[in-house]
Formats: sequence, C-alpha cells, structure tokens
Amino acid sequence: MSVWQVLIAERYSLVKPVGSGGMGRVWLARDEMLRREVAVKEVVPPDWMTAEERQLLRETTIREARAAAQLNHPNAVQIYDVVYTEGRPWIVMEYVPSRSLQEVVQQDGPLPVERVAQIGLSVLYALRAAHVAGVLHRDVKPHNVLIADDGRVVLTDFGLATFDGGDGAMTRAGLIMGSPQYVAPERAKDGISTVETDLWSLGATLFAAVEGHSPYARSTTMATLTALATAPPDPAPAPVRCARC
Repeated sequence: MSVWQVLIAERYSLVKPVGSGGMGRVWLARDEMLRREVAVKEVVPPDWMTAEERQLLRETTIREARAAAQLNHPNAVQIYDVVYTEGRPWIVMEYVPSRSLQEVVQQDGPLPVERVAQIGLSVLYALRAAHVAGVLHRDVKPHNVLIADDGRVVLTDFGLATFDGGDGAMTRAGLIMGSPQYVAPERAKDGISTVETDLWSLGATLFAAVEGHSPYARSTTMATLTALATAPPDPAPAPVRCARC
C-alpha cells in the first residue's frame, strides 16, 4: 500500500515521513475533514521495552498530549488531536514548514548573539505559557526549536519528552531522560523535572546556537552525564586575533 493511502482514524492521510527518533516518527499528513496539512507523530516503542513499559509509554503519551493541547500560543506548536489506532497513540499537530535550530546551526553555522537572543525570548514566552498551564516541556533542545519559513520561532514537542531526537534515553524504569547534552544536572541525577530544569535546557540550547555545540558535548552519553555532574560548562573558544591588528 502506498504511504498516501494510509488513513489514520478515518481522517488523517499520511503523505510522507518528515522526521524520526528513538520513540517514533513524524509524518506530514492531510486532514481530510478540514482539508489542511498537519503533522502526525506516531509513537513506536523501541524493541528493548517490556510489554509493561510499552503500555506505560502509550498511557503517558496520551495523558501529556492532552495536557499540552490546552496551550494556545504563537510560539508553541499547537496540538489538534490525539487518536489511538493500530495499538499506538498518534499525536496530530500543527504543521510548520521550517528548519530546526539544530539544522540551521549545522547548515549555516553559529548564529549572531542578537538573533539568538530573539530566538531565546520567543522560546521563553512559549515556556512561560506552558508553565502557567502546568505543562513541563522536559526536552528543550535545538532539535525542538523550529525556525519557520515565515520567521516565526516555534517550540515543538510540548510535554512529549517521550519522543527522542536520537541522543536521549528513556530508562527501563520508565523515567524519561530527554537529551543528555541539554538536561539539567539535577534532572540527570534525580530524574525530577521542574520549571527550573526547563530553563536550564533553554540556556544550554542558546549556548549551542551561539557556539555551535552544546555546553557539555561529549562522545558518549555516559561521558556527557559525568561531565554534567562534575565539570563546568565548556569554555567558549578564544577569539582569533589578526596578527596585524
């Protein structure tokens, strides 16, 4: 069957995959009822999870998506629907033509401080709205900050930290870790998410946008977690000075 023939919940036609991670994949889809493009996130538990952990992941995803759907802010991706089909939850969201901040930095290089400050304010506004509504993001990182084609800055994956961009983990006890390079030290140690840990992750994200790498970039997850617990952030490289200046 062709991808575009797949219909989810008798309403959303999957068009093509536009992203994937350790806990699932994202599709560009068409809402056949409202005749508009949407993004649909499919939860796909990894093979190492037990049946109990898979069920916990499904329940947690639906519960948190429902909470995040209460948000209505221009700097936060809006969640339209949560459906359960084929034994998995699917999250229907606003589709934002964009590049992630991670892609922007990788393709264009580190950004000017002034631009990063503007991006940071937009993300901060989205986080403030979420925190007022009682929603913690738990996975703020450059991959989840979208720079839309029209210039809008949008934070995605609100309350959906079970979705992993590839460099995070969910422990076997069901603790959602997020992405180690952008996780606050106290969260990496105790697994407790707070408003403050979201803000720490935002700071690490802005550091990466300016410097081109996260403040605790290491070659392995264990090395990153060790650095978080024992080392100060990596210093910014010294500016290159002209010998004739």
